[in-house]
This record gives sequence, structure tokens and C-alpha cells, in this order.
Amino acid sequence: MFKVEKRPSPSRFWSWMAPILAVVATMVAGGIMFWMLGKPPLEAIRTIFWDPLFNAQFASYSRPQLLIKAAPLILIAIGLSIGFRAGVWNIGAEGQYVIGSLTGAGVALALYPLEAWWIFPLMVVAGALGGFLWAMIPAILRIKLNTNEILVSLMLVYIALEIQSSMALGLLRNPDGAGFPGSRNLQQYPSAHNAEIWVGSSIHWGVIAAMLAVIAAIFLFARYLLGFQIKLTGSSPRAARFAGVNPNVIVAFCLGTSGALAGMAGMFEVSGPAGQVTIDFATGYGFTAIIVAFLGRLNPLGILAAGLLMALTYIGGELAQFIIGLPAAAISAFQGMLLFFLLAGEMFVNYRFVRIRKVVA
Repeated sequence: MFKVEKRPSPSRFWSWMAPILAVVATMVAGGIMFWMLGKPPLEAIRTIFWDPLFNAQFASYSRPQLLIKAAPLILIAIGLSIGFRAGVWNIGAEGQYVIGSLTGAGVALALYPLEAWWIFPLMVVAGALGGFLWAMIPAILRIKLNTNEILVSLMLVYIALEIQSSMALGLLRNPDGAGFPGSRNLQQYPSAHNAEIWVGSSIHWGVIAAMLAVIAAIFLFARYLLGFQIKLTGSSPRAARFAGVNPNVIVAFCLGTSGALAGMAGMFEVSGPAGQVTIDFATGYGFTAIIVAFLGRLNPLGILAAGLLMALTYIGGELAQFIIGLPAAAISAFQGMLLFFLLAGEMFVNYRFVRIRKVVA
């Protein structure tokens, strides 16, 4: 007989082994799901994980797309990981991503057709500020009324989506668009376009911002007192209070930072790959970034790797839909399995199975 026993401290071995096993288990379970749908499982797994990188027929297109898809995931996940380390659970990054895209695009559309070098930097600031202010709603409610930031931030996602639809159909709608929903195409507005920095590299300012966020997070937790206070608050709130850490400051910083980074991600996306505000602009990056944060063990370098892996599933999933006819819902379920197995693996990080020895009378 065995019983489940809490570990004295989290297992370092399982902290790194659990994500690896989660990926393997996802491949196995996903293969079974693909087989039940009547698709060849090994071919589906190969198409998702191998062909985008190593199949010469698709790699020339897929490899550059990897950074474009990964950038918003990494940027949002870095912000979320800061809060998660402190026990501050921002589940509404999708809403902050949407609001950031609207405020950033709104600045550009308000200044159209003015051409000036400072328009794009102003859009970055507006996008970050929009996401920051949207995230401060659950922050203030938690600080002042002790509400649950999980529920508040999540409900705000649906409000943000309604605002997005309203803007695409109203205030931000293209006046030259013959009545169709959606804003002007920012890709055709040079001062507001998040274009490639180097032609053919697929690296735009969103990719640069994601890399800088990874570096900043590394220094935050390795060199600065605030990073230590965040980790202390997450591991032992009582000890943090005795050490003089103000929990309200930590809540405001974590939610504000994650909101600002999510807002910037939305701005970079709407001014780059997406190009315009539409009623279906939101792509689920804010929710997928939660998987990326945990898959990377809340470690900045781990998040960088996890973001690239998750971007690979997006690109490979699109290939699988095109080549072998996998439904889009199956790809979403495949990504959901990864989160399920990650959460299951957390049990081995904090708990262990102990054999119960029978006492012989």
C-alpha cells in the first residue's frame, strides 16, 4: 500500500522532469486522439513538431514564423511568471492584450495620416499603459476589498472582447472600408507599422521586446531586492510580512507589470502580423501564455524555450490542418492536454508516494 505525502520542500529533480514528461505524455495522448479521429498519429505528430523545422518544403516559411508566433507568448508569459512567483494569479492577460492593442492602434489611427518617427514609440507606450490600467482594476480591488484577482481578471477578459467588437464596428472602423468591420490596415501606414527590422529576418520590435523582457526578468530575480521579495512572498507570505515586505506593493507591481507586457504584446501584434483591429483580433495568446509560463517553470530562460515550443505547435498545427486535414479543434485540444499534464506533473514536484509498511503484531 502507498500513501501520498507532502515533500518537505519541492523536488528540484521533478521541477525539471515534469515539463519533459508532460510533453511526452501530450504526444502519446494526442496520438491516440488523432488515431480516434481517423488520422495517422505518427504522421500528425511529425507534421506538428518536425516538418516546420526540418522539412525543406515547409521550413523556409515556417522557421521565420516561429519567432513571430513566439514573441507575444514569451512577452506575456514573462509578465505572468513574475506574479505567479508571488502567488498573484493574473488569469486575464488576454483582456490586457486586447486593451493594449486597442490603445496602441487608437493612437495611430487618431494621428493618421501624419508621418513621424515618434508615432510608433508613442503606440508602444499607449499599448503598455492600456494593459497596465486594465490589470490595475483587479489589483486595486484585491488591495482595497480583498477580492479574488483570478475571478476579476478573468471576467474582465470578456468585457475587453466586447469593447474590441464595439471598436471594430464603431469608433475605430475604417471610414474607407465600405462599412465592413475593422480598422485601417496599419501595415499600410509606415509610421505605425511594426515591420521587420532587417528585411527577411522576421524579427520585428515585438521579438526584440520579448528578448529584453527575458533578460530583465533574469536580472530582476538574480540581482535586485524586489525580485527576492517577490519570491519570498510566493514561498512564505508570513515570512515576507515579518521581513517588512508590503504585500500591496507586490500585488500592484506584479499585476501592473504583467498587464503592461500583455498590452505591449497586443500593440506589437495589431501593428505587425495582424495589421488591424477586427472583431476577432484576439487569438488566445493570453491564455496560451499561462501554459508557456508553467511549461518554462516560471524561469525566464525556460519560458523562452517553452514559447518557441508552443509557437511550433501553432505552426505545425496549421500544417497538419492543411496536409492531413486535422480539425482546428483537435489542435486546441492537443495544446490543452499539455496544460493538463503539466498540472498533473506538479503533484510529483510537491508530493511523493510513500509505501505503508504493515506492523506485525
